[in-house]
Amino acid sequence: MQLYKYCIISLFVFLFSSCSNQTKEQPHVVIVTELGNIEVELYPQKAPKTVAAFLRFVDSGYYERSSFYRVLNNNNQPSDANKTELIQGGIWKNGKKVKASKVPHESTTSTGILHTNGTISLARLEVGTASTEFFICIGKQPGLDYGGDNNADKQGYAAFGKVVKGMEIVIKISEKKIANNILMNPFLFKTFVGYNLV
Repeated sequence: MQLYKYCIISLFVFLFSSCSNQTKEQPHVVIVTELGNIEVELYPQKAPKTVAAFLRFVDSGYYERSSFYRVLNNNNQPSDANKTELIQGGIWKNGKKVKASKVPHESTTSTGILHTNGTISLARLEVGTASTEFFICIGKQPGLDYGGDNNADKQGYAAFGKVVKGMEIVIKISEKKIANNILMNPFLFKTFVGYNLV
């Protein structure tokens, strides 16, 4: 297996079979990183549009050779900002050109999925602009929920699942060297065989 060197921390290759075992209600995906695996459970009954879009991005191979590239913590945000702790990943830093559709916003009031420790959610600018970029919360982050103070529009972000194994890997990634809020340490990219756990 060939290893690929990246200038930022490696995220994962997702190889996910969304058509197998479709009788299971909660699909799982595994994010394989140089530091270890992060297993995420998704909630299609609560956030059907967001989960469907995320799995479509997975199946399309968009996340191959992509990365976790951003860390927010209490020390790298303005003193007057509403602090958030998370790691963010997706295709932004790998230069991949894809035509990924925008995802209709499913707020925490409609899904009931709050931004607690390990919650996975779509990043966005304006409401309805979310696409391939996502983040994983470290600790409870009520400012990211509907009505929270982290967005001027108060609409929050679209949470759609939760880390069920490997939260320690999320923490390890968050502790790596950053410049401002961008991960800087180089890691070897690891090719692997991913799988659907359900």
